[in-house]
Amino acid sequence: MTLKEGLRVRLAEDLALGEAVAGEPGAVVGFLSLAAGTEGTVERVDGELPESEEAREYQRLKALFEDYGHTMPAASRQQLEAKIAALEPEWTAQQERGTRVTVRVRLDNGFVLDEAHQDILTPL
Repeated sequence: MTLKEGLRVRLAEDLALGEAVAGEPGAVVGFLSLAAGTEGTVERVDGELPESEEAREYQRLKALFEDYGHTMPAASRQQLEAKIAALEPEWTAQQERGTRVTVRVRLDNGFVLDEAHQDILTPL
């Protein structure tokens, strides 16, 4: 899903927003929850979210295997192939998801979500 400025969106799930701290560290003074279905408008599309740790590791190990796999002892090569195979589902899932971004959304109830992950929003 590609989010653009001006697009109407809806929260896809209940969203619990941080604990407000006052005075002492760890002292909670409030908690806010926004219900799934709350609608709003995208005000700004921010930067891309980084790849997951597993996806980066898959890329690193795959490049290592492609560049040096033919020079490795058989046991090391098999170990590397097993690690790559274990990380492949995360890599595939990330490729299917595509680029993810964060956005600033002004909700109809007046609240503003800044740096919200696109995964919690659905377009209307």
